[in-house]
Amino acid sequence: MLSTQYVPGAPNWLDLGTPDMDTAAAFYGGLFGWQAEQHGPETDAYVMFRLDGKAAAGLAPLTEQGASSAWTVYFHTTDADATAKSVEQTGGAVRVAPMDIFSEGRMAAFSDPAGARFAVWQPREHQGLHVVNDPGSLNWVELHSPEPDTCRDFYGSVLGWQAEEMPFAGTTYTVLTLAGGGQESSFGGIMPLAPPAGVAAHWLPYFEVADCDATVAKAEQLGGSIAVHAVQAEGIGRFARLTDPGGADFSVITSSPS
Repeated sequence: MLSTQYVPGAPNWLDLGTPDMDTAAAFYGGLFGWQAEQHGPETDAYVMFRLDGKAAAGLAPLTEQGASSAWTVYFHTTDADATAKSVEQTGGAVRVAPMDIFSEGRMAAFSDPAGARFAVWQPREHQGLHVVNDPGSLNWVELHSPEPDTCRDFYGSVLGWQAEEMPFAGTTYTVLTLAGGGQESSFGGIMPLAPPAGVAAHWLPYFEVADCDATVAKAEQLGGSIAVHAVQAEGIGRFARLTDPGGADFSVITSSPS
């Protein structure tokens, strides 16, 4: 379960890169009730999304050549430079070298061995997400990869994750937990990705919502589309995969009562 008591390896931030920030801000504001807090030009127009005043996500213009609209998940690290070295030594690639973001923290961005993009955040003044698990906030993160075994070992080496395989929907789902944290520290999973044309390895964020079906309908009204229709999973909840107006995929879930 996600927590704002961050420890190394835990998801502690996410942001959306998009070519049309105004449209994205309107879409997610209408869908999740996020308020867009504009930052100055020295931040390249970075926007902080807040939910009832609490930092829930970020929004930024696309800067990498050839990049398309997508969510990036950040994981907590105590040393971004050491993590970058570990990524290179373990078969990944450094896309953005470690860099300070003013006095807020230090970040770096990578690709895993299968090409899925992710980032790390070394907190200073900005610790990360102020809200998780509540409706309108991050609830789960999921890696879709054609090389689940390779990537499981990669992230275990780089971020210290532990993994447990379990059957799910006719395939094998890998549940990820933090080092030494046990099942209570689960925060995400790995889903094997079949190789249809045009689908690359990627991280997918899940946002908690009060009513999955109502949220799906609202997303369509706001200009989004349905990538995977809502399904019910016993003991997990009802979830659907959506695409925002800029083409970025994400999922919404109404979790089953614990």
